[in-house]
Amino acid sequence: MKKILALIGILLIAAFVAGCAQKEEVKPTPAPEATVTPEETPAYKLVKPGVLTVGMDATYPPFEYINETTDEFEGFDVDLMKEIGKRLGLEVEFVNVAWEGIIPGLVAHKYDCICSAMTITEERKKQIDFSDPYFEAWQVIVVRADCTDITKPEDLAGKVVGVQIGTTGQFVAEDLVKSGINFEIKTYDTTPDALLDLKNGNIDAVIIDNGVAEKAIKNNPDVYKTVGGKLSYEEYGIAVAKDNPELLKAINQALKEVKEDGTYDKIYQKWFGE
Repeated sequence: MKKILALIGILLIAAFVAGCAQKEEVKPTPAPEATVTPEETPAYKLVKPGVLTVGMDATYPPFEYINETTDEFEGFDVDLMKEIGKRLGLEVEFVNVAWEGIIPGLVAHKYDCICSAMTITEERKKQIDFSDPYFEAWQVIVVRADCTDITKPEDLAGKVVGVQIGTTGQFVAEDLVKSGINFEIKTYDTTPDALLDLKNGNIDAVIIDNGVAEKAIKNNPDVYKTVGGKLSYEEYGIAVAKDNPELLKAINQALKEVKEDGTYDKIYQKWFGE
C-alpha cells in the first residue's frame, strides 16, 4: 500500500512539473535595434540649400556690374565667386544690394556672403568676418584729364571731392580733412554717379579704388586721369556672418585652391590685363 501511495505521489509531482513547464513562455531574444544613419547635413548654413547666395553692389566695374544687354552680373568678383562655388559644389546666385545696406543684409542672413570689393577694416570686423585677402588695392585721386591745378592731395584744399558713401574712399577723404586739408566731401550712392558728376564739371575730384579708376580711364582716356599717387593700402576680403564660421573656412579653402591652380591669375588677366 505504501508503495502504491508513493508511486501515486511521484506521478502527481511529475504531472505538476509538466504542467508548469507547459505554462512557462519562452521569452524571445530581443532583436537588436536598427542603426539609423542620419542624413548628412552641410557643416555650414546657407540661405538656400545647394546655393551660395552672394551679395554685391553691382555698380563697381570692373569688380561687379550688370551687363545692360544681357542683364547678367559680370566682373572680377563675379567670376571669382563662380569659381569658389564650383569648388564647393554649389550653384551661385548674386543679389544686387545698395552699398549702404550691404553689411546689415549679411547680418540678417539675406545672403550667405559679400564679395564686392570690400576692404577689410577693423571697424567692419566688429560686425562680420572676412576671408583671407583676395585683392590688394589702394585709393587714388581721379580728376578730369585737362585738370592742371590738382597734382597732389594738398591741392584738394578748397575743392569739392566726390566719394561713394560708406566706402574706403569716403574714409580716406575724411582722414585727409582731419589732417588739415580742408575740402568739401560730396557723397554719392554709386561710384559711376560720382565719376559722371566729375566729367560734367560739378565736382573737382573723386577718391576711389585704383582698379575702378584704371577701368574708367581705360574706357575714357580723354576724360579722366589719376594724380597724387597712392593714398592708402588695403586688402579686399569675402565677408561672412560671424555665426557661420564653417562657411568661412570652406570659402578660404576654395579661395586657396583658386589661387594655387592658376585660375585666379586667369581671372585677373581677363579683367585687368596685367
